[in-house]
Amino acid sequence: MPDRQTRIDWWGMDDARDETKDDARHDHVDDDVTIYHNPHCSKSRGALSILREKGLDPLVVRYLEAPPRADEVVDLARRLGVRVHDLVRTEEDEYARAGITPESPDDEVARAVAAHPILLQRPIVLRGERAVVARPPERVLELL
Repeated sequence: MPDRQTRIDWWGMDDARDETKDDARHDHVDDDVTIYHNPHCSKSRGALSILREKGLDPLVVRYLEAPPRADEVVDLARRLGVRVHDLVRTEEDEYARAGITPESPDDEVARAVAAHPILLQRPIVLRGERAVVARPPERVLELL
């Protein structure tokens, strides 16, 4: 298995990952667990910590550095069972600049999130076809 530096992310792109883990190298990465992570967000750090405490080694996607494409945002919404706009952080300045509203079509909102990844709710944790927005962080337990 490739090491954490060369591993390919869920969508086949090189990903930006969290290298702040205490033990930087692992023999195993849980292929079916992915977290869209912002290391500056306490909720995101908390969710990642819970996953690791449970013995999981998730694929960590630093989505601000490796933004999802619009079609990937649509897929995240599908997995979560929500409209794309439900994934948007409406309090961010970029929300107004993007010119989207709750009535905007999903494809338009997805393009805005791809262009301004700060708009993406966080953290989003995927396991197989299931997903949660881990706010509060303990919501990751729903996937275990």
